Amino acid sequence: MTDLRTGTISGGRPGSGAHRVVALCGPYLSGKTSLLESILYAMGAIGRRGSTRAGTAIGDGSAEARKRGMSTEINIASADYLGDQWTFLDTPGSIELQHDALAALAVSDAAIVVCESVPERVVALTPLLKYIEDNGIPHLFFVNKIDSAEGRVRDMLAALQTVSTRKLVLRQVPIRRPTASGGEETVGYVDLVSERAYRYKSSGASDLIEMPAEILPRESEARREMLETLSEFDDQLLEQLIEDVAPEKSLIYRDLHDEFGAQQIVPVLIGAGDRENGVRRLLKALRHDTPFAPETTKRRDLPSDGGPLAECFKVLHQAHAGKLSICRVWSGSIAEGQSVGGQRIGSLFRPFGQRLDKVSEAKVGEIIAMAKMEALSAGQAIAASGIVTIPDFPQPEPPVYGLALTAKNRNDEVKMSGALQKIVEEDPSLSYEQRAETHELLLKGQGEMHLKVAVEKLASRYNVAVDTAPARVAYRETILAAATQHARYKHQTGGHGQFADIKVEIRPLPRGSGFRFVDKIVGGVVPRNFIPAVEDGLRDYLKEGPLGQPVVDLEVTLIDGQYHSVDSSEMSFKMAARIAMTEAMPKCKPVLLEPILKVTVAAPSDSTSRIQRLISGRRGQLLGYDARPGWPGWDEVSALMPEAEVGDMIVEIRSVTQGVGTWRASFDHLQELSGRTAERIVEETRRRAAA
Repeated sequence: MTDLRTGTISGGRPGSGAHRVVALCGPYLSGKTSLLESILYAMGAIGRRGSTRAGTAIGDGSAEARKRGMSTEINIASADYLGDQWTFLDTPGSIELQHDALAALAVSDAAIVVCESVPERVVALTPLLKYIEDNGIPHLFFVNKIDSAEGRVRDMLAALQTVSTRKLVLRQVPIRRPTASGGEETVGYVDLVSERAYRYKSSGASDLIEMPAEILPRESEARREMLETLSEFDDQLLEQLIEDVAPEKSLIYRDLHDEFGAQQIVPVLIGAGDRENGVRRLLKALRHDTPFAPETTKRRDLPSDGGPLAECFKVLHQAHAGKLSICRVWSGSIAEGQSVGGQRIGSLFRPFGQRLDKVSEAKVGEIIAMAKMEALSAGQAIAASGIVTIPDFPQPEPPVYGLALTAKNRNDEVKMSGALQKIVEEDPSLSYEQRAETHELLLKGQGEMHLKVAVEKLASRYNVAVDTAPARVAYRETILAAATQHARYKHQTGGHGQFADIKVEIRPLPRGSGFRFVDKIVGGVVPRNFIPAVEDGLRDYLKEGPLGQPVVDLEVTLIDGQYHSVDSSEMSFKMAARIAMTEAMPKCKPVLLEPILKVTVAAPSDSTSRIQRLISGRRGQLLGYDARPGWPGWDEVSALMPEAEVGDMIVEIRSVTQGVGTWRASFDHLQELSGRTAERIVEETRRRAAA
């Protein structure tokens, strides 16, 4: 193990002052923030446990989080415990806010995966576990709310094993007692290494008690399973088990430590975070087994020349402090006023919930907030060589939901643009764009709730109130028949007049051809310098055809014309071209075209049939399904779907996949649309134009 003060390798653990970072992650409502509150209380960092329901917890302090009673961004809290320094990163549980969770995991030495004892819900852990395992992050499971759990822990363990590729090691078995209502409640636990029994208290450390006789058979069975799992990675322990020799506890602790760090096993602990049950045992496991910053640096292969290196994993914009880059220091030290890589370090803060404590220096392992580092964004690090990009930092998932934004006060449009830039910098899984086809400003993200939180931030933090609406589909129109049209533009004003005369042939083209202009003028009946004006007039008209949509896939040929030596001009020929198209297009059988997307929906395999029915019910054409590469137990369903049908599809996908399904899409082709649907779209377009 590496001593952070000397940089040497030793068999012991770093001394006082060593700093470690642990992420708390897990599904929505698993109790992460309540667990953090109990951890901080057990460490002595706070004088009383707050409540998420009452809005008094250290975490979930933002207005958006308190309104919803859920984490909407990373909560950070640091504390000293038995001579060590710890920072806990409490992450959002909603899959729509998962990018924050992955960013926190990227800079953590270990992770606590918090879940409830409900085997049917373990699929909700899959996206998180996929990232954790792919990146070799040491982690343990904390089965929370054990006091109210109805099922057996062994069943939960079996369910967790189906979504974990690492061997699970149960560290505790619950002690249960019958209740007056005929059920059971968990009143304590047995530690399978020390073989000691403990009774939970409503607050404080559990009491050591005599092992209940009725728990002995289950304790013996669970301990044997734990030792057999550990022996798969330790020949010495295997020999002792074969020879029926009781292993030394020190050997078991060593194996737990080594195999946890090597990502061969995942310990499973139990407790109730909101009652402090099991929290001190959890802290003991973390203190014994969590790696230190140099080991994490090595695991991630971070660039370092021994000088200062601080990685930004989150950006915040605050009214008084301005831009804050939340960073972890990987090597060297960072001090206020110091110059690193050509950047001057300004004020430094240590976050604690919504509080920022000013510090003068940050050392290896610490989490700090750097003020007004305008050039530093999430996924980048400041080093002696300058600002560098971190290759393994998680990238945001493609957006799956979008809304059109309009400032309620038109004078706020410029302010809205600046506010959106800040919101997207804080949360890169959001994006926005000005869509030229529909003239809308689109905000895109990972789901309906994700965008609602962003809209609330616009109003509460930046004083920009907006109206939202579903994003419009970029329909097109084309023609099914050919036509020939003569058009003349003549206008007399008293001086020089305007005159232009043209004849054009219009015909449809194959789908995807766009617009083609052909010049077949001979004999100079239309002077060469006026022909580009004819094309300009045609293109100008094609921005909006008779059905109110841009026109595509047609060819217009200029075959004849007349001009006047004095009155003809580029403007007059441009006007003649527009007149020709306006008169000819209704004769060409215009038809609406809707965009068709190639859609791939990813979901757990037991949801595949429901996903297929969902797609078919939205006018989708199923193309097939296959196993999702690298995701055991998941499928990908492919289909062709109208863009109009996928706008809110993620809501239904999540509802049939326990919140974990997702989709991606790309444009495939334009397809003719007729009937009542087409008539409704044309009518809506005309009504919107009239308004």
